[in-house]
Amino acid sequence: MAHSFNVYIDESGDDGMANFRQVGVGGGASQWLAIGACIVRANRDLDLVALRDRIKAECRPNSQRRDIHFKDFNHNQKRRACQIIAGQPLRFSCVLGLKNTPNAATFVEKNQLYFYLTRFLIERVSWFCREMRPTVQEGNGMAKITFSRRGGLSYDGFKGYLELLRDKVETQIHWPVIDIDAVAAQDHSRLAALQIADCGVSAIAAALEPDIYGNVEHSYLHEIAGNIYHKGGNYLSYGLKTLPPLDQAGLSQSQAFGFQRFR
Repeated sequence: MAHSFNVYIDESGDDGMANFRQVGVGGGASQWLAIGACIVRANRDLDLVALRDRIKAECRPNSQRRDIHFKDFNHNQKRRACQIIAGQPLRFSCVLGLKNTPNAATFVEKNQLYFYLTRFLIERVSWFCREMRPTVQEGNGMAKITFSRRGGLSYDGFKGYLELLRDKVETQIHWPVIDIDAVAAQDHSRLAALQIADCGVSAIAAALEPDIYGNVEHSYLHEIAGNIYHKGGNYLSYGLKTLPPLDQAGLSQSQAFGFQRFR
């Protein structure tokens, strides 16, 4: 039987753990690594193609490419893309890890931080699918997870990581909805759904990751607030999880302001 949910995972930032970006200086590693998911009912998957095409038509009408990438948009286009996504029948969940901390320095192995953050994301994806199952009767109740392909990451290795978590590590993942065997990766350009995931994750990350001038932009996050997974108004345990928690992350005034409505 077909899956009930499709989950598309993308990232914003990098997993570099040294030479962090400084205000006024180009280059350098990002302060945050954000890994997030766009979750949609499987029978609405094709709607994301139309959604991507609308964003492209309004924000990049002269581009010869059909695919979109949030980083290629200017500020007004980014905000418009988020306005187009707002209210659509999809949900975002995102886990954001602050790398420039003493605790983060323990993640020294390749992809270690990526796997760690994704573990918390899969938890939240599983909770959402479990909660939605009573109203999503089609399919087998499980989620098919597709990553946006990134260099240097073994997706068979990630399947093995999930199997290890399932069999030997106590987690809060609701395993009955996670189809480990179906975990896959596709190129960003091939799937409209991954491009929508990119928009959502990048929009959220922009509220925490400073640009070269030290500024953050929270208007994108606020535009898609209605699409972020929450439970009873609790966003920070569900659709928006930060490591460390926001009150321990040494946020600037602007960063803290952007998240006030989600507290």
